[in-house]
Amino acid sequence: MGKRGKTPSQLIDELFALVGPHYYDRVDRPLNEADKPNVIETVRAARPAEMGGLKVERIEQEGGFRYLLEDGNWVLIRFSGTEAVIRVYCETTREERVPKLLNAGLRLAGLPTED
Repeated sequence: MGKRGKTPSQLIDELFALVGPHYYDRVDRPLNEADKPNVIETVRAARPAEMGGLKVERIEQEGGFRYLLEDGNWVLIRFSGTEAVIRVYCETTREERVPKLLNAGLRLAGLPTED
């Protein structure tokens, strides 16, 4: 910022001009401690072909369950190590996909969605 003399917003605008816009969000859901092992196993066993209408290209299980989707989109499901909480994150190139992807992650875990 100081080196380029630009605000964070200006730097983000420059980045988006190069790579296109990206939209990110997350939802947190409390889990009943007794249910947590079953929800973890549900997510671990899941092998969805698509999420939010996008093809799942690869699943990574380092630091959570990250579903790499077509066109550079992704969904990450993580379980807190310190509290009974599940977090679903997503990043996408189209703003209207954000709620669809977050809800797909919640559904995959067998949790209520925001629909």
